[in-house]
Amino acid sequence: MDIIYERCCGLDVHKKSVTACIITPEGKELKTFGTMTDDLVALVQWIKEKGCTHVAMESTGVYWKPIYNLLEMEEITTLVVNAQHFKAVAGRKTDLKDAEWLADLLRHGLLQGSYIPDREQRELRELVRYRKSLINERAREVNRLQKVLEGANIKLSSVASDVLGASGRSMIEAIIHGIDDPAFLAGLARGRMKSKKEQLEKALSGLIGPHQRMLLAVILEHIDFLDRQIARLDQEIEERMRPFEEALALLDTIPGVGRRAAEQILAEIGTNMERFPTAAHLASWAGMCPGNNESAGKRKSGRTRKGNNSLRNILVEVARAAGRTKNTYLSSKYHRIAARRGANRAAVAVGHTILVIVYHVLKRRTPYIELGADYFDRLKKDAIVYRAVKKLESLGYKVSLERDVA
Repeated sequence: MDIIYERCCGLDVHKKSVTACIITPEGKELKTFGTMTDDLVALVQWIKEKGCTHVAMESTGVYWKPIYNLLEMEEITTLVVNAQHFKAVAGRKTDLKDAEWLADLLRHGLLQGSYIPDREQRELRELVRYRKSLINERAREVNRLQKVLEGANIKLSSVASDVLGASGRSMIEAIIHGIDDPAFLAGLARGRMKSKKEQLEKALSGLIGPHQRMLLAVILEHIDFLDRQIARLDQEIEERMRPFEEALALLDTIPGVGRRAAEQILAEIGTNMERFPTAAHLASWAGMCPGNNESAGKRKSGRTRKGNNSLRNILVEVARAAGRTKNTYLSSKYHRIAARRGANRAAVAVGHTILVIVYHVLKRRTPYIELGADYFDRLKKDAIVYRAVKKLESLGYKVSLERDVA
């Protein structure tokens, strides 16, 4: 095979050690380094001394990140490789052989690196992902609070859609401070909740113990802490998103995509769509397209492949939101697929469609154009008319059609 890169290095990365194999015209060298910063600096210095232009390493958890950061600073071309792409050869079961095999494949140009965004986008991605984790944790705490109330025979969630709204918050704080009178607690209702005073009195009549009051206080304090941290991250993310206001505004034109969802999508894929040759490449990278599994002419399971979990989660969430919109193309598609294949498959299919829309919206710098809820009917108008006529004729009716010219 032709040699593409004369001086290259393969790294087998672990939590406490990194095994490196450098292949040059002078020969092959193997060394093992630690993973502390000083050890990694020594590794990078050794790679530079040997004149390596390309480095390849396996995408092992998060352990590749410190090495990648240092190599990126030295402007050495670095490939982070999916293990499935190079471990299909039997007999390579040691760190030294893994590093050597990586270097040999890289030398002949047989490795394809994963998409690694630049440092600014990686930092933004970390912030956005952590904010999502805090939002999920807050939702879990709210569920815990509702469970404590249910355990105390207080059915506030049966009357109030949001137990931590202005009214619900006041009632819970009063319960924490030892107030048990249902009439008094119901009197704390505000706004539209005042019309449900009689229902609230019944819902707030319970048997709450001291330990449950303490649990409510602790959970409420934790929720307040999470709210402050989420607000702090919101402020930082908003500052970092200022250069992308145009892209955020474009994504906001897609049904189901709000500001926070748009921020998550941009943090994962960026705004430069030139790195993905087509929308299909982007969908494949995200794991939002059907898999190919065919043998002997038979199509087997086409379940979606593994991809970017964070992007996949937000796309499915946005797809479900789009399915609840009125008179939109995405809503129509969601319900058509859900009726045949179920809600989960419909969410993935519509999520794929949204990702394709995002690709073209960002690449062309144009807002989304709504096709309408009747798009599928207009697309196959003749077939729909034919089936309707045949159905009526099978029921014994004589049908004649006349086109409305108005």
